[in-house]
Amino acid sequence: MVRELKLRQVGGSIAATLPKDMADRLHLAAGDRLLAIETDQGILLTPFDPTVQEALVIASNVSGTYRNALRQLAQ
Repeated sequence: MVRELKLRQVGGSIAATLPKDMADRLHLAAGDRLLAIETDQGILLTPFDPTVQEALVIASNVSGTYRNALRQLAQ
């Protein structure tokens, strides 16, 4: 389902509000945590999972440490 979301200023942040029917279908409630992942196509919102969060931190550290080796392997 595609929905247009309006961004609003909330203090020093910007917030997007999900329509109630979408939040209900996705079993989301106020206070739930999501991960926002920047992709080439835009922003992907996915349920927060501590295991995934830890894996993303590890992957980021590895890609920084072995940047040159990974670049050579990608060729």
